[in-house]
Amino acid sequence: MSAGKKLDRAFEKLGEKNTLSFELALDTDAASLKALDAESDPAPGEEIPDEVAELLSGAKIAVTVQSKKPLSESGEKDLLGSAMKVTTSDGDLVEYRLIGDYAYARVDMDAMGKAMGGPLPDADDLPPEAGALKDVLEGKWVKFDTKEMQKNAESKGAKGGPASSLDAKTQKKLTASLRKVIAREVEFKTADGKDGTEHVTATAPFRTLITELLGEIRPLMKDLPPGMDLPTDKDLKDAPNAKVTADFTIKNGELAQVDLDLAKLAENAKVKKLGLTLRLSEGTKPTAPAGAKTIDLVELMSGFFGGPAYDSEVDITDLPEEDYPESDF
Repeated sequence: MSAGKKLDRAFEKLGEKNTLSFELALDTDAASLKALDAESDPAPGEEIPDEVAELLSGAKIAVTVQSKKPLSESGEKDLLGSAMKVTTSDGDLVEYRLIGDYAYARVDMDAMGKAMGGPLPDADDLPPEAGALKDVLEGKWVKFDTKEMQKNAESKGAKGGPASSLDAKTQKKLTASLRKVIAREVEFKTADGKDGTEHVTATAPFRTLITELLGEIRPLMKDLPPGMDLPTDKDLKDAPNAKVTADFTIKNGELAQVDLDLAKLAENAKVKKLGLTLRLSEGTKPTAPAGAKTIDLVELMSGFFGGPAYDSEVDITDLPEEDYPESDF
């Protein structure tokens, strides 16, 4: 079996699973992130702070999805639960779970404040009537009813209903077109690894590959969910065309890990390492956390911004007009 066929089969096996977990990790260090930031020529005072670069350098995103059907055959109604967690070198930053009609969330406000470059409100500063908002600031689990959120949005005039998606015929056409581009532009090689693993490496010039892939997708934009915008060829003309390599680790015919080396895309920036690592594993069933308090999102937003929630029906036509100097924006 060719390297490309082995990779195809490994991806097909992922779609045969009902539950899947994966972790996406940024493989870099704070010094490399600072160098990349400096190369982008930020305005004075807008440079990435040292503590933020340190925080991001150890960032990981873990995701789990569970469905009644194999994932390749599943639609939104088939999903039983999902979970997402963002972790940094300081610990868990944000965690979110969707189980049935409820969404659960918790946030480490100290770490979030560090990531945003400034402190966030403290739970001790809130009055007793703040209720579940205190739990949010203390990093405890809270939950909110997704059906109530949808009803509230519809009552305010928001359009409901699922976004449009590609039909099966269009999906097959798109997949065939993308595979032709990959077969033409990507060089595949295989090698044996440790513990019975096999490695398939895929190497391609970055700008050429991305430009041609997007060229195959654009004719189908009318069939994609609204609001999706793709970069034009003109937008991509200055993108580096260095060759980028992805290393796929396959074990027992299944995809176990993907390592993507992006250091060559940094061009003139002095980076020690810059990459992404994707680790896949058997999924664990997402469960609802115990003790989560129910919270009203309108109440939550009001508490954060210190005033009543915005009402789209408020008449603002008689408010006085004011001129603001352009420098204020």
